[in-house]
Amino acid sequence: MTADHSPKSDSPRILLAEDEEAMRTYLARALTNAGYEVRAVDRGTEAIPLLESERFDLLLSDIVMPEMDGIELAQCCAEISPHTRVMFITGFAAVSLRASREQPEAKVLSKPFHLRDLVLEVERVFEEQAEASL
Repeated sequence: MTADHSPKSDSPRILLAEDEEAMRTYLARALTNAGYEVRAVDRGTEAIPLLESERFDLLLSDIVMPEMDGIELAQCCAEISPHTRVMFITGFAAVSLRASREQPEAKVLSKPFHLRDLVLEVERVFEEQAEASL
């Protein structure tokens, strides 16, 4: 169940892994409207082949998902595509604490959040990446 939302080819590319269909659609639409190219999948195991075959600037992943959780996905991403930044979204505060310990480079955004907050956090990730490459 891969969805491709492509505004323009020179946009930063985001791989969105979110198992809840309504949330996945909502987030993909908001990020596309903000000017990002978004590929959306419903599980971590579906994200792995995309990370292997395509270039993404950001992995935006729910933490709690079937088959492979977001932390496992982020660890695989670090091996497969080390340049890809990681950001987690979660509805579980305790899980976000675990994520921040195991994946200190990743930002964690707790649900519920406003779409404006998500877009601002994604923009910050890309700004930090641009500053680091100067």
